[in-house]
Amino acid sequence: MAALLQRCSTLVVIAGVGLGASVACAEPILGRASVIDGDTIEIHGQRIRFNGIDAPESKQLCLDAQGKKYRCGQKASFALAGFLEGRQPTTCIEVDRDRYRRVVAVCTAGGVDIAEWMVKQGHALDWPEYSNGAYASAQEAARGGKRGMWAGSFALPWEWRRHSDAAPLISGAGF
Repeated sequence: MAALLQRCSTLVVIAGVGLGASVACAEPILGRASVIDGDTIEIHGQRIRFNGIDAPESKQLCLDAQGKKYRCGQKASFALAGFLEGRQPTTCIEVDRDRYRRVVAVCTAGGVDIAEWMVKQGHALDWPEYSNGAYASAQEAARGGKRGMWAGSFALPWEWRRHSDAAPLISGAGF
């Protein structure tokens, strides 16, 4: 399900991904994206976090289908970079700012909702606290297909960050 972005003179209406949000109209951010991590890019020096998803952190370890540890956050970053490589420019519509004052946005590349693609490939998760379930069906497709992190075991990125000072946290199949 691709995000349908409609601009009007005073509102940006985000529909089609279940976000049901409207915000003050801002100019889209358009340009060549550089990957910061699996859920953050940079365009023209502006850091942009994808709305409604969370990807594993670069140092986060997951287990593959054979039980071998791998850096799932790094793998997510590489997957995002590969996806964006042939689909420039990237267009982002700001929907919020996070506590670090980064732009939080719905972004597309080549007409594809990037966050949805990352979740469908199993490299990021629907973050219900912020998504209102917008990417739940994409996540179920990844889980059912055992794609990406769903092929093995992992900790939810938001839980991993909470416990990252402790021993590596890896739980069974995420949920």
